[in-house]
Formats: sequence, structure tokens, C-alpha cells
Amino acid sequence: MSTVETLAEHFRKFPGIGPRQAKRFVYFLLTRDVRFRGELASLIKELSDDVITCELCHRFFVTRGGSALRCTVCNDHNRDAEKLMIVEKDVDLDNIERSGAYNGRYFVLGGSIPVLEKNPKQYIRSDELVDTIVMSSKTKTLKEIILALSNNPEGDNTVRFLNEILIPLSEQYSFKMSVLGRGLSTGSELEYSDADTIKNAFENRH
Repeated sequence: MSTVETLAEHFRKFPGIGPRQAKRFVYFLLTRDVRFRGELASLIKELSDDVITCELCHRFFVTRGGSALRCTVCNDHNRDAEKLMIVEKDVDLDNIERSGAYNGRYFVLGGSIPVLEKNPKQYIRSDELVDTIVMSSKTKTLKEIILALSNNPEGDNTVRFLNEILIPLSEQYSFKMSVLGRGLSTGSELEYSDADTIKNAFENRH
């Protein structure tokens, strides 16, 4: 397999990228000068040095060589610690933050569960989520968990799986559970939803 084909295969692993788009990326890089390609390669290598996962919410954040283990959201003492919003991925968290509709804390699952999947735990951070909830519940700070997942089959399947885990905990620790209102159209992903849609979905959660 040639370098062009191998690189195209790597691009195909990106979300939403098909074989034609992957090849277009490779050919685009070939039209750029050596400096551009070198800078891009250098930035990719530096990701592992500059970006880590927050120990609380599990989002990626830039440390720039610092010693911080928590992101700016988790380090913000003005956030409402009584609410915990569960999202699939980092871009969903970023989109909700841009809407300005929410001021609580987050937990990033790291993905969603495909329909009919027999080993769902390999797709999401379910064990870490339980640990986070138990820790917050024991200090009597957690009052509500909001499931903010995409309105598609994978999102609905993930909600069903999480309900099996979280409902017993909600009964044990007396916190409320809610899901975003259907201001989100069927089949939509939070990543591509506008600020007004997110606000409506949050305000109409149930």
C-alpha cells in the first residue's frame, strides 16, 4: 500500500469522512508546501504533550506543560455543583457552553453505544461515571443528573443503558434524573445543534 493510500486510510477513521473525502485530504496536503506539512505533523505530535484528560469530567483540555489535572470548568467554584450533565463527547460540551444555558458540571462519556451491542461498557466510561456520581452523592451536593445525548438510535440506546445503571443510584441517593427536551429534531447530534435549540432542549428537559 502506497503512502497516499495509507494516509487516506487514516483520514477515513475521522468521524463522517468517507473514502473520497479522505483522498481529497491527501491530495490537498500534496498541494501545500513542505513548511505547511511539517507544521501540521509537528502539531499532531505535540497533542500528547499539551493536551490531557480532566480527572473529573474526562474532557480534553490544554495544559501547555502545566501541572493542572482539572479543566477550567471543573476548577470553577462558581459552577452549580448540584447539577451534572452527561454528554457523549467534548464537542457536545463545547456547544452547550456556547449556548450559555447551563452553569453546572459535566461528565464526558467518550462515545455512545451502538444498537444491539452486547458489550456496551467498551464504548463509554460507565464505571467512571458511577464513581463520580457516588462521590458527589455522598457529599450530598448532587441533586440532578441531566442526560444530554444525541437524538438518534445510538443516543437513545445509550440513555436506556444509563437508566439501568443510574435509576437504582437515584433511588439510593435521592437525586433527580432528566433528559433534554425534544427541541432537538430526531436524528440530530448535539455537536451540530445551534445555541437556541440547545437552550430550548435544556429548558424543556423532563
